[in-house]
Amino acid sequence: MIKTDNDTICALATGQGGALNIVRISGENAISIASTICKGISVNTPANTVHHTNIYDDKGNIIDDVMVSVFHGPHSYTGEDSVEISCHGSRYITTKIIESLILSGCRQAMPGEYTQRAFLNGKLSLEQAEAVADLIASTNAATHKMALSQLRGNVSSELVMLREQLLKITSLLELELDFSDHEDIEFADRSELLALANIIDKRILTLAHSFETGNALKRGIPVAIIGKTNVGKSTLLNRLLKDERAIVSDIHGTTRDTIEDIMDINGVQFRFIDTAGIRQTSDEVEQIGIDRTYQTIDKARIILWVIDSLPSQEELCDILKRTQDKTLLILQNKIDKCPNNILKIEDFQKDFTTIQVSAKNGTGISSLEESIFRSANIQEFTENDIIITSVRHYDALLRAHDNLTRVIESLENGISGDLISEDLRLVISQLSEITGNGIITPDEVLGNIFKNFCIGK
Repeated sequence: MIKTDNDTICALATGQGGALNIVRISGENAISIASTICKGISVNTPANTVHHTNIYDDKGNIIDDVMVSVFHGPHSYTGEDSVEISCHGSRYITTKIIESLILSGCRQAMPGEYTQRAFLNGKLSLEQAEAVADLIASTNAATHKMALSQLRGNVSSELVMLREQLLKITSLLELELDFSDHEDIEFADRSELLALANIIDKRILTLAHSFETGNALKRGIPVAIIGKTNVGKSTLLNRLLKDERAIVSDIHGTTRDTIEDIMDINGVQFRFIDTAGIRQTSDEVEQIGIDRTYQTIDKARIILWVIDSLPSQEELCDILKRTQDKTLLILQNKIDKCPNNILKIEDFQKDFTTIQVSAKNGTGISSLEESIFRSANIQEFTENDIIITSVRHYDALLRAHDNLTRVIESLENGISGDLISEDLRLVISQLSEITGNGIITPDEVLGNIFKNFCIGK
């Protein structure tokens, strides 16, 4: 569990294995502790300066020749006094530096403690703190953009705006309750409050709906590879991944369980799932694999139906029924064996996307990848756009929507303002769960009333 005390902490801030490492120190005594092992550094060292010096162990022996950066709070990552020691990338050197710092009064930082302190000191909101981990874990352009957007505070800015609008409604309702017996006071018309509540709810739903895209991009858009046994599904998976990920055999029913892996196409991560071949079987274990194939179809967003001959009408109807809410791409495989037997769209008596490939030779794979990317229908976005990627955020937005729906219904039906205010406070509380702050207090409502509304002469 992460500590919440005010100890001065230290830890390696970079991964092992590079030419250089950075040891970070943060806390009230960060600079004074650093000065005990770094000559030329003192509590009077100016902020935002970099110093070339030697670093020493407790016996006065030189550990390394380093660069030391000094930051004064609150102008640092954590909001506290901080020192960063840039040393050579030897594991021995970084271990000795950390040992020396601990002997001089530091404590080893717990995982995530620097970012937690940044949050507690108001340097980052809660969703920005979460974005730090997402940024570090980003593996492609899409996840990098989403994490960068969140880290830049775009979600916070949006929620602050919604919060101010909700506060406006709450304040007007409080006025209505507290000064309702004063005939000379005018309040906003209920229809205006209703219109504003609907605008806010629409924006909350838009953010919530972005989670489908955000979660898919973060985890990888699921693509199921399905088809009868021995049509080349596993060969196709290996070709796409450029790795011998799945076992390939001429024996029917070789793949008996789902096999999955991820790959990047045009900066977007896709999660390919090879499935057991669909056929009638009396093998109990194989049937379990086939059942899992159908489960995979339900969870996938894109379906690659691999065939090597024209399917029967019964097979076509079955696949269409199972994939009616999915994007279906029909892949005619093994065209290297039967180049003159290429199927046409009219063969299916329906407008399908059909692609001819040879998974064995790699023919048509580039076209397939482009078709998969287009089928994902990912709208172009930048780090300035807001896409929800966290289940926690998604859940909070849905709960806020539910309570705001009650607010809208109450405004439509003329319900008392005190009951509406309670639901509004729930909405604000749920949105505040995302950023970790901002729950409305009575003093803030009162302050907003006096700041923005004329209450009389």
